[in-house]
Amino acid sequence: MPPISRTVHIGSSHGLYARPAKLFAQAAKDSGIPVTIAKGAGSPVNAASILGVIALGVEHGDYVTLTADGDGAEGVLDTLSELLTTDHDAE
Repeated sequence: MPPISRTVHIGSSHGLYARPAKLFAQAAKDSGIPVTIAKGAGSPVNAASILGVIALGVEHGDYVTLTADGDGAEGVLDTLSELLTTDHDAE
């Protein structure tokens, strides 16, 4: 089965920093399958790496591309996409 990709709009008002980045990276790590995240045409980074995720400099309104490979990849992308589109800074 080839890797599955999905492009997602960032919902957190302060972008993918601190708390939203931690929640996202932890969920990617917990998925148990390889997941990458890339901003625009940039190089993908390991989505389970909080430092890699923060280093992308993703801001509110940016689009990122998630790619997952393995059993359950579609469900993992559903979960991660929901995390990214939610404004965790408003909670």
